[in-house]
Amino acid sequence: MDAWMEGPLTSVAYGWRLERADGVTLGFTSHDVDVAHDGILLRASPGMQPTTVMQSAGLDKDGLDVSGALTSDDICADDLAAGRWNGAYLEIFLFDWTAPASGKRVLAAGELGAVSFTDDAFEAELVGLQARLEKAVAPQTSPSCRARFCDAACGLNSARFRHLAEVASGDDNRISITAPLDVADGYLAYGELRWLTGPNCGSTAKISGHESTDIYVYSAPFHVPNAGDLIELTQGCDKIMSTCAGRFGNGANFRGEPYLPGNDLLTRYPGGN
Repeated sequence: MDAWMEGPLTSVAYGWRLERADGVTLGFTSHDVDVAHDGILLRASPGMQPTTVMQSAGLDKDGLDVSGALTSDDICADDLAAGRWNGAYLEIFLFDWTAPASGKRVLAAGELGAVSFTDDAFEAELVGLQARLEKAVAPQTSPSCRARFCDAACGLNSARFRHLAEVASGDDNRISITAPLDVADGYLAYGELRWLTGPNCGSTAKISGHESTDIYVYSAPFHVPNAGDLIELTQGCDKIMSTCAGRFGNGANFRGEPYLPGNDLLTRYPGGN
């Protein structure tokens, strides 16, 4: 037990550390004044409290439900609805607000799961680290590549396939840019669009295809884009062997089994097709 939790009178408060996928990091505390802790400023948010904490000593999944008021201008309903906080890392801990440097007691840590909100309040589910145990121990075979484009298994450098562009206009799932890219039509398919400025800044979308100055995405941006918004476009890969070897010259790192016989082999018989 931490010494600051053993006295007859404690000065313990909840602390929250929230890190978005784009690097934005926020801190909050249930205390009524701001507290500097572990290199970040924990802003006073007395209305934010975890509702339930479930921890186990075995291999059962831990879980946590959190709720509170949207007391920070950095967390708004539009950002939650736009998915900017999906998959964000959340750590909830106890600490001594009179001596922040004395350490902390971590209660739960993991990624934000389902988020819902009404008016100025929100509720979120925290997916604990034990959820990783549900993943398969060994990868299943597949004719397509199982690596993510430009990850460690793929081995390619993503910087080679990124392009900056300026938005001319946006219409639902079509984003028009001011000038053609130095890349063949269709090469952005399966890639990613990241908003660098404007009302959608920080959010991303999967690209379904592109032709000249028109970029098509699977899901329309939450906010209507403005002319002049800057975006980053990353090429994609359809994860088939001919593309990996022919277009990228990366067949040696292909993480799939394109020539492995499928289940139809079991139905064949002598004299059959």
